[in-house]
This record gives sequence, C-alpha cells and structure tokens, in this order.
Amino acid sequence: MKAAVHTQFGAPHVLRIEQVAQPVAGPGQILVQVHASPVTQGDRRLRAADFPGLTKVVGRLMFGLRRPKYPIPGTNFAGRVVAVGEGVTRFAVGDDVFGGCDHSAQAEYLAVAEQGPVAKIPAGVEYAEAAAVPYGAVTALMFLRDVARVQPGERVLIIGASGGVGRFAVQIARHLGAHVTGVCSGRNVAMVTELGAHEVIDHAASDYLQNGQTYDVIFDTNAGDRFRASRRSLTPNGRYVTVYLNLLVMFQMLATAVLGGRKVSSSVAIGTQELTHDVAELLAAGVIWPVVTPAYPFARIVDAHRALETDKPAGTVVVAITDAVRASASHDERAVVRMRRTA
Repeated sequence: MKAAVHTQFGAPHVLRIEQVAQPVAGPGQILVQVHASPVTQGDRRLRAADFPGLTKVVGRLMFGLRRPKYPIPGTNFAGRVVAVGEGVTRFAVGDDVFGGCDHSAQAEYLAVAEQGPVAKIPAGVEYAEAAAVPYGAVTALMFLRDVARVQPGERVLIIGASGGVGRFAVQIARHLGAHVTGVCSGRNVAMVTELGAHEVIDHAASDYLQNGQTYDVIFDTNAGDRFRASRRSLTPNGRYVTVYLNLLVMFQMLATAVLGGRKVSSSVAIGTQELTHDVAELLAAGVIWPVVTPAYPFARIVDAHRALETDKPAGTVVVAITDAVRASASHDERAVVRMRRTA
C-alpha cells in the first residue's frame, strides 16, 4: 500500500510517499481503508518532535529519541471497514467510520482497535468532513464539558476561536447553553460568528482581557498560560482552562485548588470511545460541523503539511488518500468550504 513516511524528524519536506506492507486486522481490530486524513497541530508536533512543556521528554521517549519510532504520520482518519479481526462485534465490513489513533493514519490502510476512539460516520456526512472532526471536537468537548463543566447561562470566552479546537469549542459551548464570546483574527470574525458565537473580538483591535468584561470560563485553546492576565476577566469563582500543560500551569492548578476562588484547570486531551461516540452524536444532530479547506491529493502530502504551518488556513487541512474524496487542483488559503449542516 501507499503511505506517507518520514525517517527523520523535521519540516514537511521530510515526508515522502512510499510503498509499505499493508497491515492486517488482528484480534479485536478493524482494518480501515482510509479515504481522508487531516493534518493537525498534533501531527505537526509528532513530525517535527516539537513537544511542548511537560510532554517534551515523554514525547521523545514515546515517539523516538533520534528517529521516528512510527514513520507513518497521521492521528485522525475517515474511511471504510474492509476487514475485521477475531472477536469484533461493534463494526462490520462496509461500515464507514472515523476516529483517532496514535499514528499511521496517512496511509491507504489502517488497523485500529474496535474499542478505541472510533465511531460510525453519521448518514450524510462525507469522508473529508468526518476526518476533520475528531481532533478538534473531542478536545473541545472534553475541556468544556468535563474539565470546565460549563453550565447553561454561563459566559464563556474562547481564545483562538477560529483554530482547529476553537471552531468546535464555539459550537459546543453554545450547545451547552453558554453565552459565547470568541477571540480571533479580524479576517475570521465572520466565520466565528457563523459558527454561533454571540460576540466576537478581533484580538488585534481590542485588548480582550482588559475591556472590563468578565467570564465564568476562559478557554485558552492557544499554547499559552494567561491566567495572571486573565484574573480580572474572571468572575470570583471563574475557571481559566488551558490546553497547554506545563510546570507553571500545574503550580497554578495546585495553588488555586487550595486557595479557592478563581481556578486554573488543564488536562491532556486523549480520545476515548465514549468521547468519540458523543462527538458522532453531536455531528449527526447538526450541533457541530467542521470547516474544511479544499482537500489535497495524497501525492501533495508535503504541501498539505506546509499549508498548516505557513498559510494559517481558516479551516481544517484534509488530505484525500483515495479518489473517494475529491481533491482540489489549487489551494487559495481563503477558499474555505463551510460544510452543510444536517439539521
């Protein structure tokens, strides 16, 4: 089978398409013909060995000290089940599925555990759309519902509202009944409004943490630790929730847990079967929907990875692994497909 491969860490140019052995479905596994795979910030970090904060040492131990332990990149996918291993009961040959994995999704075939973060693609959702969902939606749902525990009527500020996690955070926070304010660049204000934000702030035009507004939850989807700057923008019992876990954030979590009042929370986003199933239900109901740029053909995998780093795309960058997904011949970074909703 064809697969994207990198035998060293580095910039997008380290990737190339090669013929490799096709995996088989072992006991408890399903074999998926991958039709689409997104390029996420997580994929970029794994390819470049750019592990932030506390994950730097652990990341190297898990994914390779000098060379990639897993040479095929890709941590999210959408495709069709073509074989099942012994004992599989949740899926059957012919099922369309999407989900996450530790590695190797940017290849024509992928073997994954049926009990892992995999779910059936809801009816009417295309492969490119489904592939763009797990990374951002699972993270946003976990942090807002399970970590921040957003309640109806609360005011939520989302920093990085136009990013891969932020786009889903806007939709999920609104679904949870919150009043949502998104922070993004000026060029993405209209998109974040379309996604459901009640208010949108252009971060270049206003100091959103010094404007006198207060929030019950500030969800920081960017790699930052802005708790000190955010204190005055939090209600007395407000929560600052960040996806960036480092020593300072850990200290702040411990200190605020002891002192009471405003709190700092964080976690490591790990996709689970339950979270992926919940995301699939939200997708089926039309509560969430991805924003996707025109798909790159598999042969242009390097360009797809480069686009994530240099173009600042307003939607998820998706790679068409097979002809089941229509790939675009040109890629204007402003050409974003806002996919239809099912409801």
